[in-house]
This record gives sequence, C-alpha cells and structure tokens, in this order.
Amino acid sequence: MKVIFLQDVKGKGKKGEIKEVPTGYAQNFLIKKNLAKEATSQAIGELAGKQKSEAKHAAEILAEAKRLKEELENEAHRVIFTEKVGPDGRTFGSITAKKIAEELQKQFGLKVDKRHIDLDHPIRSIGLIEVPVKLHKEVQGQIKLQVKES
Repeated sequence: MKVIFLQDVKGKGKKGEIKEVPTGYAQNFLIKKNLAKEATSQAIGELAGKQKSEAKHAAEILAEAKRLKEELENEAHRVIFTEKVGPDGRTFGSITAKKIAEELQKQFGLKVDKRHIDLDHPIRSIGLIEVPVKLHKEVQGQIKLQVKES
C-alpha cells in the first residue's frame, strides 16, 4: 500500500515522502496513529501543492534576508550610539545585541532579531565597529556601528 508520511517515522520514512509499505502495517499502525495517510491521487496533488507553496515561502524569506543585508551594508545606515566615556576611554554602559536591535528599529525602521546579532561580548569602546549578523542560514551581513562620546 502506498502512503504519504505526515510525520517522520524512524526507519520507514520522512515527513512528505511517498512510500510503499505493507498494507497491515499501514492500516493498523501508520494511519491509525495519524503518522501517514493513503496516497490517493488527490492526496498526492495536495502534497505537491503544499510543497510548492512551502518552497515559494522559503524563497520569499531568503529574498527578504538579502534585501535586509543590502540595507544594512548601505553606508547611510550606520547606527550611532552616544555614550558617556570614563577617563580610560571605555563607556560607562555597554552596548548589547538588544540595544543594537532597538536602535536599528528606531533609527532606520529595520527589524533584526537580537538573537541573530553575533556579538561575542558587549561593546564598551568608542569608534567604528562592524558587528556580524546572521539574517538567514545562507545570508550573513554586517551592522555598522559608530560609538561617540557624549
């Protein structure tokens, strides 16, 4: 019996796969536990349509990430922070990924998740700094910061 797997089944198939399995196994286990459904022509058509829409959605997300990378790398989109500086040249407060994400939103209207900003440690120095950001699994970008003394 041909079935379409609705979930991953260890040793049998992955979600979205169409496979031939023994009829008893399909009816008594896979279909009963809602792990698979019978591969009728209608079900196969639905699966193809669903896969096509998921691929289109993934392509849209990738295109949005590439557009955001272009925006971030534009020289006009340099995030400016004004901090109080001590006598040793270090800022009193530190600039965290959360602060960077908030400033990007406030200054330029660009929405970047703070978890995607790859900051090893909070920034405590003044000057020009480039911070890497992972916008998508295939797209890496740079956020340009300028920390000034107030």
